[in-house]
Amino acid sequence: MKNSIYAVAFAMLFLSACKNNQKQAESNEMNTHEMQMGTDDNHSLMDETMQADKTMDATTQKSGLTTAIIDGYLILKNALVNEDSKKAAEGGKMMLTAFSNFEMAKLTETQHAKYMEIAESAKEHAEHIVKNPIDHQREHFEDLSKDVNDIIALVGTDKTLYQDFCPMANNNKGAIWLSEIKEINNPYFGSKMLKCGSIQKQIN
Repeated sequence: MKNSIYAVAFAMLFLSACKNNQKQAESNEMNTHEMQMGTDDNHSLMDETMQADKTMDATTQKSGLTTAIIDGYLILKNALVNEDSKKAAEGGKMMLTAFSNFEMAKLTETQHAKYMEIAESAKEHAEHIVKNPIDHQREHFEDLSKDVNDIIALVGTDKTLYQDFCPMANNNKGAIWLSEIKEINNPYFGSKMLKCGSIQKQIN
């Protein structure tokens, strides 16, 4: 009799253990499936983001229309890196001349309206840079960099440029600048934090 009771008890324990193992296996399988789906989603999102970045880089037109503007901008940028306010003002003057000589007739109707809006803002910032000391020049350089970047996106460039980013500029809000070299030389802080920043993307 006792042997029968032990046998029944053992059978119940065995069945209970099997059910628990089955539930655990099902739970593990579901978790694995969910993790796999999450991983697939993450890969898909990363692929889409990378593709968007590639597309953004690839759609920059080859154009010499912006060359003089960019040349003045790069002189200005390098002057701020070297903490040379006078040379920065010269770069600002070069940009104003470039905007005056810009070949508007070569723009499409759609480009024309957008260019006029961006150029007016850029000229205003360049004028401030021409007339003011270096701290004020750097403040206007933040917005001027956005404007030049927008003009390049609109019209194109025949140069290879790098869009750099400093997280501490603009009161720690961050700001971009454009450079002709891969090496980080920060125009917002000069020698104080020369290497602060990173490349966000390559243009052309």
